Amino acid sequence: MDSSQYSQLTLVDRVDFSNELAVFRLRADTPVEFTPGQYATIGLMEEDRDRPLLRPYSVASAPGSTELEFFIERVDEGALTPRLWDLEPGANVWMRDKIVGRFTLDPDRTHHLMAATVTGVGPYISIIRDQLRKLRAGALDSPTPMLVLHGASRSWELGTYLEELRALAEELRWFEYVPTVSRPWEDPEWTGECGRVEDVLRKHLDAAAFPPSDTAAYTCGHPKMIDKAQGILERAGFEDDAIHEEKYFVERNGDG
Repeated sequence: MDSSQYSQLTLVDRVDFSNELAVFRLRADTPVEFTPGQYATIGLMEEDRDRPLLRPYSVASAPGSTELEFFIERVDEGALTPRLWDLEPGANVWMRDKIVGRFTLDPDRTHHLMAATVTGVGPYISIIRDQLRKLRAGALDSPTPMLVLHGASRSWELGTYLEELRALAEELRWFEYVPTVSRPWEDPEWTGECGRVEDVLRKHLDAAAFPPSDTAAYTCGHPKMIDKAQGILERAGFEDDAIHEEKYFVERNGDG
């Protein structure tokens, strides 16, 4: 193994939202730069291998910080995630130094429509946090309008991002957040939108008045949502090059 291509991160904490969903916060020795929306490849060393067992996860934190945040789903039959859940704070996690990916903000369009299922919201969190950071620092003259549709089976699966994004939507004129749950009968206190992401997509796209000719659409998460949402976007007049996707291939029971 060429250790020069890897860094060791330290697990700061894990915040559980359900038995299968958690945010992992990891600390690097130095600030980590990347383009919001990209993914890092992280993992653990195995005794019988000469390199870490690695998997790609979208980074939810903004670039330029020593803290990296990942919204991860546990897969019981998976090789890595059960071991991640066994870690205690202070444990070491390996990361490939090169953070990559093309699921980043489209520079050719002014408006941005972002649809996600559960952990698929991660890239959008990074993009939103980065734009907010730049605005507050005076590094960006004006914001680009963003609308995030975020779906899950039940509201607690939206994690702490539910409250964070709701608060930002109340504070910021350029940002709107629409959470939705597909199993409201299992979530009786939920008063927001009901249905899968693709069920509420057209309604909120029309309400936002984002012109298809000047709007980039992003779909991230479950492949079925992505396929259905892209069909809606195409019928709404979006060109192929305005639609971006990032598929997470884990099949969830009762997916959002």
